[in-house]
Amino acid sequence: MKLKNLVIVIFFTLISLASVEARDVAVRGYTKDNGTYVQPHYRSSPNEYKNDNWSTSGNSNPYTGQSGTNTHKGTCSAYTLGC
Repeated sequence: MKLKNLVIVIFFTLISLASVEARDVAVRGYTKDNGTYVQPHYRSSPNEYKNDNWSTSGNSNPYTGQSGTNTHKGTCSAYTLGC
């Protein structure tokens, strides 16, 4: 019985650790050098790929529903098809 509980705890720990990288990032509001204020917002988690960003064509921002328009060549990830 103890082994079964240990396996369950390990399973859920691994699942929760795997989901940490996929979380969205909250960005605080800030003022640019030119005096423009940028509202607080969310962005996708940073990584080495550009094709999985919300602003990339084929993707959309889950908070605003706005479709991405940017195209990035040569930065496909293992999760992006058709690059």
